[in-house]
Amino acid sequence: MSDNDVLPTEVTYRPMTESDLDQVVGLEGEIFTDAWPRSAFQDVMRESGWSIWVACSLTTVIAYACWLIVADECHLANIAVAEQWRRKSVAKRFLERILSEAQAASCRYILLEVRTSNDPAVAFYRKHGFDVWYERPNYYQRPPEDALVMVRRLDGAVDSE
Repeated sequence: MSDNDVLPTEVTYRPMTESDLDQVVGLEGEIFTDAWPRSAFQDVMRESGWSIWVACSLTTVIAYACWLIVADECHLANIAVAEQWRRKSVAKRFLERILSEAQAASCRYILLEVRTSNDPAVAFYRKHGFDVWYERPNYYQRPPEDALVMVRRLDGAVDSE
């Protein structure tokens, strides 16, 4: 490993601002084949119930997460981490923040969609207490693929279905 491969250890987490938009949109395009457009991030920043946070190394956005709390549920829309920052607890720290906010809002559960082929993400969510609830056919368009809907109960209840 060369000196250029060494990553700084300090990562800061904070709410996203308008000045982060270019970096977040760029990261979204690098990570997802069916990336959200810039306008979607602008909408999320304005709409109530939504939270969007970034993780930064110095002045570079290395990850972001967005989630929506409505009534007694939390919908985790995105946790996206730049490739060179994966497996360094960045996503885990975002998930901890989301869980904390969801519990403070008295949410009963957190749900999310993930591509059926995204084994690393499925494994990450399983490791953190999420279970597959059901499969949603043709959820993703580029390329076409089903989604797994995963859920983590926060109220200790067990589904009777």
